[in-house]
Amino acid sequence: RTVLAALAAAGTRRLVVVSAAPLAPPAPGTGLLDRAMLGAIDTLLKPVYEDLRAMERLLRESDTAWTPVRPPRLTNGPLTGTYRTAVDANPPKGRTISRADVAHAMLGAADDPSLAGHALGVAY
Repeated sequence: RTVLAALAAAGTRRLVVVSAAPLAPPAPGTGLLDRAMLGAIDTLLKPVYEDLRAMERLLRESDTAWTPVRPPRLTNGPLTGTYRTAVDANPPKGRTISRADVAHAMLGAADDPSLAGHALGVAY
């Protein structure tokens, strides 16, 4: 809420944030084991995902040109610039991505007006 109010006061509309892959519906072809793992992770990290869901709800209700970037498990790997994306979905079988590549995807999303109002799934 505070960031959205500050953006409005500054006259800035574009906002790209980090969210999490489990907030998207499972990608087509996601196997039973992966679905079970996602359910277990969602249960274990329930307060975190509730906060992220609330954040995304506030974004949708705002006048901001928002884009949540939803990575799976983050690693400390290097920037590769080689990752898959999916609009309003997760890339199939995407299990990891480096923090550096998430930052790269976020910078690209900030410059892409077609992603405003859409979530961007990112993964290797």
